[in-house]
Amino acid sequence: QVHLAESGGGSVQAGGSLRLSCVVSGYGSSGSGCVVWFRQIPGKEEREGVAGIYTGQDSEFYADSVKGRFAISRDKAKKTVYLQMNALNAEDTATYYCALGWSMYGGRCLMGQHDFGYWGQGTQVTVSS
Repeated sequence: QVHLAESGGGSVQAGGSLRLSCVVSGYGSSGSGCVVWFRQIPGKEEREGVAGIYTGQDSEFYADSVKGRFAISRDKAKKTVYLQMNALNAEDTATYYCALGWSMYGGRCLMGQHDFGYWGQGTQVTVSS
């Protein structure tokens, strides 16, 4: 059974950094898929896909809102996907989720929330200005 578990959230001052971790278990190591980090702002139903990685090639994808500030990476041995977040600002405050899916188009992971069936429980990130 696939299970995802996030950690690493917390409170940080604007301009600071955090690194989130997502351990993916119960998923065949020989398979390839898309692990995407989403975030959800309180009061909003939609989750925004901010960074994704295709495990077959370790290719990375970013939303424009985080490009140049966030970096996604993977440790295959630890079955962990990381999200390094730098230059954080108040607009980055949200609950961050990792999700696993297999939907791709044009060699890119799709990053809509409805393309993913496996989710972690989320970790809160609060950025104070």
